[in-house]
Amino acid sequence: MPEIFVNYRTSDEDTTATLIERELSRRFGDERVFRASKSIGIGGRFPQALLTAVRRSSVLIAVIGPRWADARTADGARALDDPEDWTRKEIAEAFESGALVVPVLVGRTTRLDRHTLPPEIAELADCQYRRFDNRDADSGLRRLGDDLAEAVPRLAEAERRITAAKGRHTVETHNETGRVDGSVMQARDYRHEQSGGIGAVGNGVGTFINNASGQVHTGSGTQNNTIRHGGVEFHGDGSNYVERGTVNNDFTNRPDRREDRHEDHREDRRR
Repeated sequence: MPEIFVNYRTSDEDTTATLIERELSRRFGDERVFRASKSIGIGGRFPQALLTAVRRSSVLIAVIGPRWADARTADGARALDDPEDWTRKEIAEAFESGALVVPVLVGRTTRLDRHTLPPEIAELADCQYRRFDNRDADSGLRRLGDDLAEAVPRLAEAERRITAAKGRHTVETHNETGRVDGSVMQARDYRHEQSGGIGAVGNGVGTFINNASGQVHTGSGTQNNTIRHGGVEFHGDGSNYVERGTVNNDFTNRPDRREDRHEDHREDRRR
């Protein structure tokens, strides 16, 4: 059931009305804020839905811009003077039902003059208003929501429940690390701008090599280096072979250097 009814004139400030409705729905719950184009479902009976929503609401917010009072009907008459004007009918119904009526004057120059209003809604000019400026929309929306929460305790309670529900759905993440030999860094503390490399950086960081300039074995098995005439051969889990390279490893058994020196001395004596 709605608590807040957003009243506006389509030809005046319908965009501002939408902005206000969305912010109040966020704070107090979507079902507690009524705006005709949002809240009346397809096939719904428009006149009855509007009047029922106004009668059930605790607050009517009348969004009033610079064109609100001078809007015209199809035949050129002033819309406010027409008893069937829905903007006028909704405000009159709110006063009749005892709802809190809050004029929201959009812009710095918008004013209300009771002498220009129909008698059924003339008291609208006497209601304490709030001014809304699109250049400072955030603070205006926040103040309006705060005022409504203070004026209508049910709205404040609804906001507390929404805030508590959001807190219950907050996910807490715990990091657990077993025995680690070496240095450990939390992922949130590690920053790296990848400009190239081999490997994968995703949910977990495995082997990552940035800007590799030569042949690299990235498997999890044992790397065997075998000297070949044309380069280096690498063996990984998938038997990766690399024919080119600049790595020259010599693992052959060479004689002890002292024996080499002895042979040199003996050769000198023979000379």
